[in-house]
Amino acid sequence: MNIQDLLYSMRSGEEQSDEAVHAFVVGVTNGSISRPQAAAWLAWAFQRGLTEAETLALTRAMTHSGAVLAWGDGPPCIDKHSTGGVGDKVSLILAPLYVELGYRVPMISGRGLGHTGGTLDKLEAIRGYDCNLDDAELARVLRDVGCFISGQTSELAPADRVLYGLRNETSTVESIPLIVGSILSKKLAEGVEQLVLDVKTGSGAFMKTYEDSHRLASALVRVATGAGVRCSARITRMDCPLGHAVGNAVEVHEAIACLKGGGPDDLRQIVLALADDPRAEDLLASGRCYETFARMVSAQGGDLDDLQDGGVQSIVIEAPRAGIVQTVDALGIGRAAFELGAGRSKAEDPVDFAVGVIVPTKPGDVVQAGQPLATVLHRGLATDQAVARVRAAIRIGDAPVAPSPLVLATL
Repeated sequence: MNIQDLLYSMRSGEEQSDEAVHAFVVGVTNGSISRPQAAAWLAWAFQRGLTEAETLALTRAMTHSGAVLAWGDGPPCIDKHSTGGVGDKVSLILAPLYVELGYRVPMISGRGLGHTGGTLDKLEAIRGYDCNLDDAELARVLRDVGCFISGQTSELAPADRVLYGLRNETSTVESIPLIVGSILSKKLAEGVEQLVLDVKTGSGAFMKTYEDSHRLASALVRVATGAGVRCSARITRMDCPLGHAVGNAVEVHEAIACLKGGGPDDLRQIVLALADDPRAEDLLASGRCYETFARMVSAQGGDLDDLQDGGVQSIVIEAPRAGIVQTVDALGIGRAAFELGAGRSKAEDPVDFAVGVIVPTKPGDVVQAGQPLATVLHRGLATDQAVARVRAAIRIGDAPVAPSPLVLATL
């Protein structure tokens, strides 16, 4: 189909046929549609929105713009996707837990951008861990261990790489249909039969309001189901960092504690909610999940005895007064870790695996003047600014704080 006809029909508000959407994605992938032309299509999609049928067609076309992985006979394949948050190390725990529950887990993950952490960055804090496995290596690790966590290969949903970059350049990121196509095309290309979604809401999340998070979760579930994948979603709170550790190596340490049956209560609650299996709590407490995690790390070249967590200095932030912790703002803590070097502005930027913030306090905790509230791990980069952000993020008052549920809805 002619790109001018495609753009004219988009501008006119006509519903796009499956064939028209497919032609657009093919043109984006093979380069016959120029970047300005693709940007124009995205702008019209952003402005008028896409119907559910158009969104499903876009997702399918993006999924099949490259290789679609297949894993042969064996236990069902499941994956989990989070829309991103602060202190979110759930994938490191949930992948081996799913294996112990009888699944295979081919998990393709990403890196952090801005204040939200990335699963691959956390794993690369383990010296030697290889996040760039090819298809044969992925199949080997999945066969031998039952799970892998690796990065997106060049053959997987290549249309998404082009469109994702253009969305960033053209300020068309915040479009639910385009978000749905981007997320699901990569997940469906993994060859999974079941998908569990963790859609975050709150200050540290991409979607700040419950209403927006619910719209995104609903759209993801409907489109994934329409594409033939069993899909469920949880909307979970991200006003406060998940767990205590925010960074890379520090989050690996916390994930390991959870895999061994300990770890923070809120982290364990989210993991068990996403596992959604009555056996999960006992399995997590048994330590068997840690053994599976250790096998996966070893199979991907990593050494759990060699975390890149040394050489940093620490600053302890104390409570300025006695009272009750009112808020621990996830966005403020995430930005502090980012400024210290734990995050990146662009995908190619390096990260410092050892820096971060540890916040043992939660809203509702009673504290005394001088009591430690947080520890900042740093190498001198933007330290004063990061410390100021952490101080501002933890607000102390006198009013009791009612407990808030971590899981706000299940779809």
